[in-house]
Amino acid sequence: MQRSAVRPSPIFLGLIGITIGGALLTLVENQAAINAGVVLLVLGGWVVSLCLHEFGHALVAFRGGDREVYFKGYLTLDPRRYTDPVLSLLMPVLFLAIGGIPLPGGAVWINHHALRSKAVESTVSLAGPAANLIAGVLLALSVQVFEPAPMMAAGLSFLALLQLAAFVLNMLPVPGLDGWGAIEPYLSYEARKFGAKARPWAPLFLFAALIGIPGVGQAFWDVVTALFDAIGGDRFLGYLGQDAFFFWR
Repeated sequence: MQRSAVRPSPIFLGLIGITIGGALLTLVENQAAINAGVVLLVLGGWVVSLCLHEFGHALVAFRGGDREVYFKGYLTLDPRRYTDPVLSLLMPVLFLAIGGIPLPGGAVWINHHALRSKAVESTVSLAGPAANLIAGVLLALSVQVFEPAPMMAAGLSFLALLQLAAFVLNMLPVPGLDGWGAIEPYLSYEARKFGAKARPWAPLFLFAALIGIPGVGQAFWDVVTALFDAIGGDRFLGYLGQDAFFFWR
């Protein structure tokens, strides 16, 4: 593998810069600046995590036998490489900003025929959600260990909560999500055929249920917050960050 293939793109580095800039804004003693800082921290961090999610898929696929991901630029963490930038990146950010729902973002096209085994196919699917889980754990730990200023801690905690929500959501065995992709290689031909037909619309029904059916949405967030508690997250800081992020409500 050429070293340039895994070197972060300037755009990705710029997203990290925006995220850091947002974190620094939360230190300003001005409520408008604090709110703007939390928004930049969370949105910037969220787009960074979308790139890491797709990079996880691509890296495991490359090591599992699919060399096409190298030539498609998936290993550069460049958000432009992950399919349509509007549908795959802008829309998830928009849904997050409006309703706090961590939609799956971009997608990498994997040559499954090149992968060495069913186990590798499953691992490729699991690698994306694993990136979200790791990011959530690291963010929560950073708040515990470094004890940043309150509003920076709040923004980081809310971002950690969203990472865990993305992990739980993507692990659901619903066609079109990574949880389905992890079990799909072991399913019957008829089940895989059904999954292929359901893939375009099944996630939409799921998101509609999460937003429109209180019991479903509540059950989902109960699982997310329980996981957040398990990794040592601070619910109060998470909710404080959520309030600052949705300051216009």
